[in-house]
Amino acid sequence: MTALPARDRTVVLSGLLLITALSWGYMWYLARDPMALCMVNRNPWSAADLIALFAMWAVMMVAMMFPSASPMILAFASVNRMRRAQSLPYAPTSAFVLGYAAAWTGYSVLATVAQEALHSAALISSTGISTSGILGGSLLVAAGIFQWTPLKDACLRHCRSPLGFILTEWRDGIGGAFWMGLRQGAWCIGCCWLLMALLFVAGVMNLWWVAAIAVFVLIEKVAAAGPWVARAAGVLFLAWGGWVLARAIV
Repeated sequence: MTALPARDRTVVLSGLLLITALSWGYMWYLARDPMALCMVNRNPWSAADLIALFAMWAVMMVAMMFPSASPMILAFASVNRMRRAQSLPYAPTSAFVLGYAAAWTGYSVLATVAQEALHSAALISSTGISTSGILGGSLLVAAGIFQWTPLKDACLRHCRSPLGFILTEWRDGIGGAFWMGLRQGAWCIGCCWLLMALLFVAGVMNLWWVAAIAVFVLIEKVAAAGPWVARAAGVLFLAWGGWVLARAIV
């Protein structure tokens, strides 16, 4: 397969960088002024609060996941250009990106519902920090176990094999590109959904914690030792979760 020309590669990466930077900028704004979400110390939350919370999750997923999705997006752009050069059906790379973002937007709906339920049960604070050692420890233990499961391995393999996914799952047209992005996003959600749930452990608005999880996801998907890093993290999560649970119970 012909490598993506430097100009096209620059355009794609610049677009991803801009979107990611704007997303992190919005997250920084919210973390700097939690009252911007209008939910601090308010119970129950209104419909407007939940819409703002959903927007926060949707933007945060873009900020966290687009960097690790860049190899897949570049692979799509490369295959797309090759097909265009051969007068075969192709579609804008933006359609693939929108499909990928749509998958994480769906996850954001579920995360919003989960956060509202946990907040109503007084298990997390208004800023998304766990107030229960049982909850925090259980999430860590669950994440640790999941890192060693066949499902995690299968999802991670799809995320780490961009070209293989593009060539085997290709669909023509804008709708096909959107569907491919949606499908790839689903694999990424399967790989990372419990890691995202760990945001409730140290706080959804804790940008250091958000950044740490984002970097870990990037390493899992891109580094040569990614699968081993994933398993090592699983052991760490189990140990950390066991310690948190022991403190909560004792």
